Amino acid sequence: MKPMDERNRKGAWALLPWAIPCTFLFSWCMVSAAGLVPRYLLPDPLHIAGTGYSYIFGTPEAGPYAGRFLNDAGASLLRVGCGFALAVAIGLPLGILSGRLWVFQRLMGTTVNALRAVPGITWLPLALVWFGIGMKTTVFLVALAAFFPIFLNAAAGARQVNPLLLQAGAMMGVRRLRGTFAILLPGAMPNLMTGLRLGLGISWAYLVLGELTGVPNGLGAVIMDARMLGRIDMIVVGIIVIAIIGRVSDQLLQSGMKFCFKSAGRMA
Repeated sequence: MKPMDERNRKGAWALLPWAIPCTFLFSWCMVSAAGLVPRYLLPDPLHIAGTGYSYIFGTPEAGPYAGRFLNDAGASLLRVGCGFALAVAIGLPLGILSGRLWVFQRLMGTTVNALRAVPGITWLPLALVWFGIGMKTTVFLVALAAFFPIFLNAAAGARQVNPLLLQAGAMMGVRRLRGTFAILLPGAMPNLMTGLRLGLGISWAYLVLGELTGVPNGLGAVIMDARMLGRIDMIVVGIIVIAIIGRVSDQLLQSGMKFCFKSAGRMA
C-alpha cells in the first residue's frame, strides 16, 4: 500500500501546476456558456482554439493570420535572444564586479539605480530616433529591460559570498580566474538564476513593446495588427502563444544552467 500511496502523491504533485490554468479555463467556459460576457469582448475557448489552430497550422489562403506562426515566432525569438544575450554579456560581469569590488559599486550604483527608475516606454521614442523601426529598436529595449534584474541580482549574489572561501581557495593555490568559476559563481548561483529568469521574463514583455512600433512580423506585431482590426480572438491567441513560449524558454534556461553548472543542478 505504501508504494501505491507514494505514487498517488507524486501524481497529485505532478498535476498541481495545472490547477490554476484548468480552473481558469473551466471558469472561462462557464462564463461563455452563460453569456455573461459578450463574444466581441471575449470569445469562447472553442473559437480561440480554432483561431489558434489556423494561425499555427493553416495556410495563407485561409485568412489574414493563417499560417503566420513560424515566421512571427522566429522573428520574436531572434529579437528576444539577441537582446537577452546582450543584457547577460553586459549585466552579469558588471554585476559580479560591483558585488565584489567597492570601487565598481560606488561607480555604478547611482547611475544604475537612477536609470532603473525610468519607465521602459520612455525609452521608446528615443530608440525610434536612434535606430528606427525594426530589429535594432526592439533589441535595445529588450537588452535595457533585462539588464537591471541581471545586474542587481548578480551584484547581490556576489556580495553574499563569504570572502573567507575565496581566501581559503587562494591559500590552496586556486588562481583568481578558477576561483571565480569554482567558488564565486557557485556561491552566487541562486541570485544569478533569479536574475536571469527575471531578465528573460521582462525580455518578453519589452519584446511586445518594441514590436508595437509597426514591424511587419512578430508576435507583438500580430497583437497590434489584430487590435486595429478588432480581432479579439487573435489578440488572445497572441497572448497565449507568448505565455507558452515564455514558459518554455524559462524551462530551457533553467535546464541549460543546470547542464553547464553543477551548482545550478543542485538547486531545487
